[in-house]
Amino acid sequence: MGFVGGEGWEEVVWFGLSSVVGRMWGCTVMMGCGAVYRDLPLHALASCRDAVGWGPRQAQRWDCYSRDFTTLEWGYLKGVGLEARCGDQVEKGTYLFTASPIGDGFTSHPAQAKEFVFASLDNGRFTAQPTNRVLFHETSFCSPRWPVGLKRMEETFSCEDP
Repeated sequence: MGFVGGEGWEEVVWFGLSSVVGRMWGCTVMMGCGAVYRDLPLHALASCRDAVGWGPRQAQRWDCYSRDFTTLEWGYLKGVGLEARCGDQVEKGTYLFTASPIGDGFTSHPAQAKEFVFASLDNGRFTAQPTNRVLFHETSFCSPRWPVGLKRMEETFSCEDP
């Protein structure tokens, strides 16, 4: 893996993730020289030297809205192929992990709660898209097609409400 900066390709190991409200996800990488570089935007990372050109809107749909989050690798989705709506195009790739913001006003409101699916794309790039912009190809169960008519949740449920 590497990143494409002003000086061209640099091999790196991506090992961390940070979230700052109003910014893109920040990737923490170890460079070949031993230096750690923080808050590298996702669109700067590539899985191969000849990856396609990639901008912020393809790499990520929404800026971060919470500094607190948790990451999950759903075992059911590990390595599953997917399609992601990246800007105005649909790209194929593979599921990596999910990042879920916590402890913020958006997450507590059902219509605004979003998880970010991180994927390695076949075009050599990475993306973080909300779940409504990702379609999984779990072939033992799914016949992949973009759904229509789904509505966002508008209410919360509790088994203890009077």
